[in-house]
Amino acid sequence: MEELAFKLDAFEGPLDLLLHLIEKNKVSIYDIPIAIITDQYIEYVQAMDHEDLDLVSDFLVMAATLLDIKARMLIPKEEEETEEEDPREELVARLLEYKKYRYISEELRDYMVLGEQVITRDPDLPKEVLDYRPPVDLTLLLKDVSVLRLKQVFDDVMRRREDLVDPVRSRFGQIQKQTIQISDRITQVKRAVAGGRKHSFRELLKKGATKLEVVVTFLAILELIHTGDIVLAEDSSRDDIIIEGRQQDEIGSSH
Repeated sequence: MEELAFKLDAFEGPLDLLLHLIEKNKVSIYDIPIAIITDQYIEYVQAMDHEDLDLVSDFLVMAATLLDIKARMLIPKEEEETEEEDPREELVARLLEYKKYRYISEELRDYMVLGEQVITRDPDLPKEVLDYRPPVDLTLLLKDVSVLRLKQVFDDVMRRREDLVDPVRSRFGQIQKQTIQISDRITQVKRAVAGGRKHSFRELLKKGATKLEVVVTFLAILELIHTGDIVLAEDSSRDDIIIEGRQQDEIGSSH
């Protein structure tokens, strides 16, 4: 008659086996029925392959620990005012710590499996984009002025302009098509600060009769910053930004 072979579940260590038994018996890890768990644990160890002594030794040490805990729990408690320490407390702490690290390892393994299914490629940006360098050092042109500060002044000017509009009369105004070239506004700004002259950022924006003109002026100033034709400095005394034109020799030396 052919001998029947039973395949036992493989566990990474004694704590792994204990967690399996706790989950199998559907009991709380904080209130382990030590007698039941110990009997099942020893039953599993007896069925193990004892040829691998290194593996079995760890399980035997835990079996001895469980028997020690079981024996201490059978000893009658002395009637004292102070509560006696639960013999299972240290084991519960080890199981909780092991469970935490096992969960983390399972998460990392899932990420590794997902990573094997992802194929990455090298960046394929155009050579012109990779080789691009700003024509000038913007930190020298903006000085203590940030792009956020430019936006704050721009928003403030736009908000004040909207407050001046009569919401009733504006409904009956005639809508006209406006064509404003940024290049024309760039020329106007350059003339205003030619020869190293200084001009108020707010006043330049306020010269726009319409919201579109204000926006175009703002874009023209941004372009002149990019090309290095103007320098900006903070004027905290008037809550403003000062625009100063650069000399031609200064512009040429920065390129």
